[in-house]
Amino acid sequence: MRYIIRLSYDGSAFCGWQIQNNAVSVQGTVETALSTLLGQAVSITGAGRTDTGVNAINYIAHFEIAEAMPFEAEHLAYKLNAILPREIVIHEICCAGENFHARFDARSREYCYFVHFVKDPFAEKYSYRMRQPLDIDAMNQAARRLLGEHDFSCFEKVGGNNTTSVCTITEAVWTTYKPTHAELMRAPYREGDYIVFRIRANRFLRNMVRAIVGSLIEVGRGKKSPSWIDGLIASGSRSAAGQSVPGNALFFCGAEY
Repeated sequence: MRYIIRLSYDGSAFCGWQIQNNAVSVQGTVETALSTLLGQAVSITGAGRTDTGVNAINYIAHFEIAEAMPFEAEHLAYKLNAILPREIVIHEICCAGENFHARFDARSREYCYFVHFVKDPFAEKYSYRMRQPLDIDAMNQAARRLLGEHDFSCFEKVGGNNTTSVCTITEAVWTTYKPTHAELMRAPYREGDYIVFRIRANRFLRNMVRAIVGSLIEVGRGKKSPSWIDGLIASGSRSAAGQSVPGNALFFCGAEY
């Protein structure tokens, strides 16, 4: 029987989603907990890989068990939450079609990257602080040049083992936002102090979003023009793109099936 599992996690305690030797992963942690509760070896497949320190909300995975579930799926979610570390929460577990695949059936995936410009102890863990202003209009002009189907080798981590570097980006935009502690508790706030980059694509390459954000920041700082993105994509050169930004401010925030 195949099951869908929907979960969220704080990536700071993990090497990423995927199991790695001599490192603690989200996948490995959940698999161990599931196997313990079900009394059988369980393997989980996720919607995509996330890098070290990257977070996820409403992440979708699936697992299959050969023997009957010893209790209701809802009760399994409750039991998992009781033994998993506080950085991982299981939202729900439900039956899936026998051919459902969390990775291959996903039509699109979405990420968000958070940036702030003021010293804020309540934003530091999940947002990247910039100490100089950024031209958001210029960054959005550059971001629009990412839309469509392209070979995004220039944003792929060297040594990636993808069979193709072609992806289709359908959304890439920077917007301002007001954080919760400013909205609900009247913390000091100025319009533009907090911005978020939202990007949606059919697939992503390893380290791709962090490299894109780093490159768009180069445009925002005035070091590159928006049209630089065109030449960068055409070049396919990772060394020509901007530096990857830290993973703590990046969130996998959903997959569409």
